[in-house]
Amino acid sequence: MTFRVDCHVKVLDDRVVERAKRIGLDAIVYAPHFTRLPEIRERAAAYSDEELLVVPGREVFAGTWRDRKHILAIGLTDPVPDFIPFEVAMAEFDRQDATVLVPHPEFANVSLTEADLRAYANVIDAVEIFNPRHFPWDNRRARELAERCSLPPFTSSYAHLTRSVGVAHTAFDATIETEADLLNALEDRIARRVVYDDGLEGWATTAAELGHLVYENTWKKIDRLFLSGTEPTHPQHIAYEGRFDDVAVY
Repeated sequence: MTFRVDCHVKVLDDRVVERAKRIGLDAIVYAPHFTRLPEIRERAAAYSDEELLVVPGREVFAGTWRDRKHILAIGLTDPVPDFIPFEVAMAEFDRQDATVLVPHPEFANVSLTEADLRAYANVIDAVEIFNPRHFPWDNRRARELAERCSLPPFTSSYAHLTRSVGVAHTAFDATIETEADLLNALEDRIARRVVYDDGLEGWATTAAELGHLVYENTWKKIDRLFLSGTEPTHPQHIAYEGRFDDVAVY
């Protein structure tokens, strides 16, 4: 059996589900920005069915603005906020025995470095070696990092747009029916293939996603920082009941 998973998408609605099923995906990991875990779980459950498994995840933004670390955690039992020290986030993932994936390693100032991969090799379960937002040299560097650190690979569409869903996915040589099965496949280093489109469709996706990245880092960021109030995933948000107040990085 081959089980096809888009391991990281930011969007989820009827059109996303329709596209995922049409192109033959068996599962997607839904991990939107700045959204609390209970809401992600509820939405994932609403769109999951016998044809498509939707798994909730959290891409946590750890560290300061100048040295931001993005980490994708699946199988969390308790919410973990953004904007806490990297070491605190990793300790929380380890405490909860979460499945930890590393998106876009050594990309800009928002990623784990090789030193991070080596320091937390016992916590990290897989490293992303292809990301549609990246140029070939970025993906080549990521692949070499995973190989040097002896960490298993994965890929995802990192889709912020519906059209991007599934343009890259990870194909596991295993029968996977539940979220627990997927977590076990990732943690147990089950045989897998990294599948992606590097033709015209792939480059069109790269262009569209990079355009969205510009939007995210201009108007969307201004709206988030100055117009929308406290982020739902800020460590000092009331939802975290003060557990992370003393480790907030800002």
